[in-house]
Amino acid sequence: MKSGKAELGYKTTLKSLRSQKSKLVLISSNTPPLRKSEIEYYAMLAKVDVVHYTGSNIELGTACGKYFRVGCVSVTDAGDSDIVKSRE
Repeated sequence: MKSGKAELGYKTTLKSLRSQKSKLVLISSNTPPLRKSEIEYYAMLAKVDVVHYTGSNIELGTACGKYFRVGCVSVTDAGDSDIVKSRE
């Protein structure tokens, strides 16, 4: 994540979905089912795509360039990346 903005974590992901700022949501594979379904429900209401990341929350945190676990990521500004365009 060199450019753009993203919200890391469950609470901030839900906040960005409720405020219609999110453009894409990534969920790790080992997120609890109730939490996963709640994020998917908010994303459906906000008309935002959800990507199920195949790795665990440790691998998602490493992919974000952090040294801690990340269960879900909400992309608010893609920056130079074409991750949002590739989902359309």
